[in-house]
Amino acid sequence: MVSDCFVLDASVAAAWCFRNEASAQSTALLESLRQGQAVVPGLWLIETANMLLQAERRRRITEAECVALTEFVAALPVETDTGSESRAHGAVLDLARRHGLTAYDAIYLDVALRRALPLATRDKDLANAARAAGVSLIDT
Repeated sequence: MVSDCFVLDASVAAAWCFRNEASAQSTALLESLRQGQAVVPGLWLIETANMLLQAERRRRITEAECVALTEFVAALPVETDTGSESRAHGAVLDLARRHGLTAYDAIYLDVALRRALPLATRDKDLANAARAAGVSLIDT
């Protein structure tokens, strides 16, 4: 299922950046962004920047490729949800505790729950928590 609006986890952005992580489903989801939009917590910007920096440091990509991929990620039609950061020590922490997640992953679940949006993730723990919380998942 591809939705016109969904919460996007950094693990899916990685599939869009690195060909060996891509799947037909992740590619279709990227294509769906031509007509839709993804919602991300502010943390997503830091996670995707770190993902690309680590890939460069591990010599998986060159500095030039890192710059190009950073531009690609920055150009994605994403809306940054600013509500979750203020909930980090309350609702997000509670979700993390209840579902055995890191606070980093729980913030994505918080956005999906508050906005009643499906979640696109490749993280198994986050996907399991989303199912348990009644959040729809997008196949990636």
